[in-house]
Amino acid sequence: MLPKALTIAGSDSGGGAGIQADLKTFAALGVYGTSVITSVTAQNTLGVTGAHDLPPDFVALQLDAVLSDIGTDAAKTGMLANAGIIAAVAKKVKEYNLGKLVVDPVMVAKGGDHLLAPEANEALKEKLLPLALVVTPNIHEAEVLTGRTISGLADMERAARILYDFGTPHVVVKGGHLEGTATDVLYDGREFHHFPGERFATKNTHGTGCTFAAAIAAGLAAGLPVFEAVLGAKEFINTAIAFALDIGGGHGPTHHLASLYRDRERHFLLAELGRALALLEREEGMGLLIPQVQSNLLAALPYARGPEDVAALTGRLVRCGEMARAVGCPAFGASRNMTTVLIPALEVDPTVRAVMNIRYSGEIIAACRRLGLTMASFQRQDEPEDFASREQNRYREWGTVTSLEEFGSVPDLIYDEGGWCREGQVRVFGKGALEVAGKVIDICRMLAR
Repeated sequence: MLPKALTIAGSDSGGGAGIQADLKTFAALGVYGTSVITSVTAQNTLGVTGAHDLPPDFVALQLDAVLSDIGTDAAKTGMLANAGIIAAVAKKVKEYNLGKLVVDPVMVAKGGDHLLAPEANEALKEKLLPLALVVTPNIHEAEVLTGRTISGLADMERAARILYDFGTPHVVVKGGHLEGTATDVLYDGREFHHFPGERFATKNTHGTGCTFAAAIAAGLAAGLPVFEAVLGAKEFINTAIAFALDIGGGHGPTHHLASLYRDRERHFLLAELGRALALLEREEGMGLLIPQVQSNLLAALPYARGPEDVAALTGRLVRCGEMARAVGCPAFGASRNMTTVLIPALEVDPTVRAVMNIRYSGEIIAACRRLGLTMASFQRQDEPEDFASREQNRYREWGTVTSLEEFGSVPDLIYDEGGWCREGQVRVFGKGALEVAGKVIDICRMLAR
């Protein structure tokens, strides 16, 4: 049966936070979501222009409606604007014995607007935190709840201990508002667990707290222990922030469905890669384009971040007479070397998601020019010593990045002539595996003329 999770939070008319963000997160993580609205806000990416808090009795009525019929495997709270709403929620949490409760103490919106009445702070600490399984304050919220200034990891741990003493057995203090690595701290009363995260250069982080707490609740609803639920939520929110949506004129939302879209594409990408390889194998003379180090054809998911998001042959495309033959099957993570070529191109142009390496020769470059293909090049001997010393064979990454910077966009191909004991190669780029295969076949046919 599909796990169920309940969000008890405010409505964000902009769709980036509150119940809208929570329901998107539940759906992306395979959990059926229900909702109880506590407040209705008029807001967009620029800020909150108005808010209307629902009567506590009506909040309680919604809770009765959902829990008496549908029930839930886990719940999370977001914006609980006043002491009356907090009291109503706490009463129903006890009445329905909601043991897996995640409390996200929403107090301040991304634009700086206060969403929690001052008198509600004590009600939150006294009535709701003792009922929660997990509480997830950010730095500012932890400072308000504990009365302590937080400026580093040690302060986060001290705040977590104080919050634990309020009665919540698992405390997650989020470090996204501090400088440096975005490390979250989980304290379970015995030990601290640190969850470092990437620091993304984006202003589009609206709804991160709601999304993170909802992802924890989804994990708990699915039966995960707290540590694993937090770990999964951290990975989920990192992906959502990495591909945040640039919507509106202020703080845009995270992309709640980025992980879902990426996973959905896996099957389609492998199928397309298989069709492209079949075309290459059928083409007469294709073996003449295979370099001594052999070839591979790579294709990346729409939101690729590393080798695990890039599919390629587990073997290679090898020369068999004048034909090319695929060795192995397409799989994700199969080619780490060529991934260092594709990822920089994808970062420049997200629509460029495939690449194949072929042999370099003057004749091949001339054929590419006759086809009107755009191209850039680099010389391996120009690779800086400090770059080369960090790891062997990183010339591909360096050469690709350098060529992209000089060209200003992603050309059809980037080549190098090689050097002493180094075979020259051409890397052919395209929007997908079939497009790259088509370009390589065109090159093969032009050579035959």
